[in-house]
Amino acid sequence: MDKALNFKDSHILVVGDIILDRYIDGDISRISPEAPVPVLKKEKGFSRLGGAGNVAANLAGIGAKCFLISACGKDAMRFELQRLLQQAGIDFHIYEDRSRSTVSKTRILSGQHHLLRIDDENTHEMNMEGEEEILDAFSERLPDCRAVILSDYGKGLCSNSVCPRVIRLCRRQQIPVFVDPKGTDWSKYRRASCITPNLSEFSAMAVGPVDTEQRRTNEAKALCVALELEKLLITLGVNGMQIVGPNGETEAVKARAMQVFDVSGAGDTVISVLAACRAADMEWRSAMEKANLAAGIVVGKVGTQPVSLREICDEIKNEQEGHGLKIQTLDEAVKKIALWRNKGERLVFTNGCFDLLHAGHVHLLRNAAKLGDKLVVGLNSDESVRRLKGHGRPVLNQADRSTLLASLQDVDMVIVFEEDTPLNLIERIRPEILVKGGDYSKEAVVGGDMVESWGGTVMLVDLKSGSGTTEIIHRISTSDK
Repeated sequence: MDKALNFKDSHILVVGDIILDRYIDGDISRISPEAPVPVLKKEKGFSRLGGAGNVAANLAGIGAKCFLISACGKDAMRFELQRLLQQAGIDFHIYEDRSRSTVSKTRILSGQHHLLRIDDENTHEMNMEGEEEILDAFSERLPDCRAVILSDYGKGLCSNSVCPRVIRLCRRQQIPVFVDPKGTDWSKYRRASCITPNLSEFSAMAVGPVDTEQRRTNEAKALCVALELEKLLITLGVNGMQIVGPNGETEAVKARAMQVFDVSGAGDTVISVLAACRAADMEWRSAMEKANLAAGIVVGKVGTQPVSLREICDEIKNEQEGHGLKIQTLDEAVKKIALWRNKGERLVFTNGCFDLLHAGHVHLLRNAAKLGDKLVVGLNSDESVRRLKGHGRPVLNQADRSTLLASLQDVDMVIVFEEDTPLNLIERIRPEILVKGGDYSKEAVVGGDMVESWGGTVMLVDLKSGSGTTEIIHRISTSDK
């Protein structure tokens, strides 16, 4: 198992609205004689933790220690919640309020099809007694944790009085706070570490349009500044995720789901894995990648279900083993690209030696990948590099260079070519978009006229200064003297 994903020391405190998710599944074979509605013959019924309960279940599933603080009604359904929490191994403090009912969502299913959802909920804020009990329980547990999650489902617990007090206590002890927001009053989340809205929630907060990455970045930057956030992570559904900081720094990852059955609970998984990764001292991009991977797993399940550490590790292992599948011969590549085109996907192509993979290469590839659906990289063979660069190059052989390129999420295929130019490769795969660095002019790009002849486009990407392979080699050689 990946040692980097050991969350046993990631103690997380979850505060928010717990929900009892109930499911009734059955078969429909006739219409009711009483009214023109289908008759469901019930085959099974089951319950799962929802809302903040699902956040805690995800944390428990990946091996993190968590403590849940929430509220429910003093009714029969509270016993089902307690049973599910105990079954998942989750410690909890649940305030029982006689004036409220336990929040539940009952979903009527037939196979994988949702027919109806029945909600029993409270949306008014809790009474003062309940808030004080919750804050007392929170203060008692806070010193033992490494991160806090506020799971706001708009059911009254995450109020304008509770949230600011939770965040204030956390900041005093330098404990990060992650918020899954609800509604458009985000002032109560001010000074949290990270807020994780979906695109719809984020759009409702934005002043201007958010239909491009740059516009999303601008709006997210403004929110980070206004609310004094460290980061804002936007989940984009089929388009993956984007994380933005107050200086406009941004990272993005593509969606991972191969097949989507049910998106319920995906946001809970994202914030759980993100917080656990950050509590384990993981960098923001790596934490986002793990959260994105976990979300891709849970949307392939039916109903609200948490992710497990084993599922994440297995997916990482499959991805690592699959890197070799990205490295194709030209004949293999042509066949695979034909399948992509049958799905209407647009091909982006760039090429180079990519010797000593560095930040400038990553910058080029990341921006190239944004221009289409699939990014194919043509890689000069060792002999080709030697003819172009001279004695002593490449520093890394083509097998190592191919493996490094294939390990990048933005790269979908790597093809090694023996010639000095990629003209033959370009002619065979016929990309819609040809990309090179900004140190070229469009007229000087090899194969540019060929791509334009079939209606394609040549694009130039600005270079990241100070990170060329030759410069790196020079710095290494001079530093040893």
